[in-house]
Amino acid sequence: MTARNRIFATTLLTGMLAGCAVPASETVVAPIAPSTLGLSAEPAPVVAADWWRGFGDPQLDRLVHDAVAGNPTLDAALARVTQAQAVLSTNRADNGPEATFDAQEQYARLSGRYTIPPPYAGTTQFVGTVAANLSWNLDLFGRQKAAIAGARASVRAAALDVAAARLALSGAVVQTYIDLERAEAQAAIAQRTIATRQNTLRLVNVRIRNKLGSKLDAQAATTLLAQAQQALLRAQAAQVLAKNALAALAGRGVDYPATIGATALKLDAVLPLLKTVPADLLARRADIAAAQARIDAAAAGRQVARRAFYPNLNLAAMAGFQAVGLGNLVSFGAGTVGAGPAIHLPIFDNGRLKAGLAGATAALDLATADYNDRVIGAVREAADAVARIGALEADRARQREVVRGYAETGRLNAIRVSSGLDNRLDLVDNDVRLLAAEQADADLAANSAQQRVQLALALGGGFDFQEVTR
Repeated sequence: MTARNRIFATTLLTGMLAGCAVPASETVVAPIAPSTLGLSAEPAPVVAADWWRGFGDPQLDRLVHDAVAGNPTLDAALARVTQAQAVLSTNRADNGPEATFDAQEQYARLSGRYTIPPPYAGTTQFVGTVAANLSWNLDLFGRQKAAIAGARASVRAAALDVAAARLALSGAVVQTYIDLERAEAQAAIAQRTIATRQNTLRLVNVRIRNKLGSKLDAQAATTLLAQAQQALLRAQAAQVLAKNALAALAGRGVDYPATIGATALKLDAVLPLLKTVPADLLARRADIAAAQARIDAAAAGRQVARRAFYPNLNLAAMAGFQAVGLGNLVSFGAGTVGAGPAIHLPIFDNGRLKAGLAGATAALDLATADYNDRVIGAVREAADAVARIGALEADRARQREVVRGYAETGRLNAIRVSSGLDNRLDLVDNDVRLLAAEQADADLAANSAQQRVQLALALGGGFDFQEVTR
């Protein structure tokens, strides 16, 4: 048997022995099967990538653009993509040949009782080395290949995280903008009410001067006016807070809210609606796709840990010069060259490799558990949005009837007061209820729009897996 065949046979034998030495380490968490979640067979409606444009407000488009361009959270997600790509490049580099150049010159006293022959033994000389080195890990058992696969999956997960962060950010901007519209609507209701109640107070004062009313009527009218003014102050404060929140989402300072004008939202904009949660929901979500990619990365990491038990075969070569004496370094006789294989086989490491495999298996279980949690959360988000949209639409219909009822009662009461059939004090309750009903109607309109936004987000918000991962 030749020397080459002996090396190959030894490597094969040691590999087989090492394979038998890999301890059992099984996962305990299994991914949830979508078929067990009771999803409907019908596909979900398509959500446009710029779905927020359905609200028809150009200012909202600008705010979403500013947030995507300047939000620190999104910047951090992009930085994690770059970091994951760097790890992938490092693993790819480890899988190929590596060449280095080393040069060293030392002034040293050479031992007189060692391997240095006379006349250099026991003298002080320059000892120099100049060498070019080549090494190549052959990765016979695929450890480095698994590391590359894991790094590639991590890059994919980081890119999907960016898509999920961008979607969440645009959703937060839209929902905050709806809060701003809500505050504007509440302020408009309060201003109309203030104008009406100021006019009522003037009429009451006229009646008092004509001996047709009392101070009780004036006090009732004043109380109603103060209530409407309080509602206006609260709505204006909510406007300020909403604009500040939009500035924070855009990563801007205190001057940014001044650039935000009045909203022009069409709250009843057409966004995807459905009655049941579709089966293809999970394929539409960037966060779920990222969680799946992390399962792939963790599974590859587990393979890396398993294959660490196998022998590692490297090829190494060097060529250069070694000499004692500065003048001898570049002489022909100082040349040296060498090449050959190197085998590393773990035999006893005090349990380090077993611990690494157990940790990698636990990491896979954690990634799977996170995936399961996100799947359940996604299904619940979609189901909640579907249920809330239906409930809010029914609630809004009833609330509009309530507003119309109080408004008509108020109109009739005003006629009775102007005719002298009633005094203002007897009608305070209806006026208070009318303002509350109008405010509740504005809240329901905003809440309904926000739930349609939530449903669009739950359906993936126009996420395109191929576009992100290509």
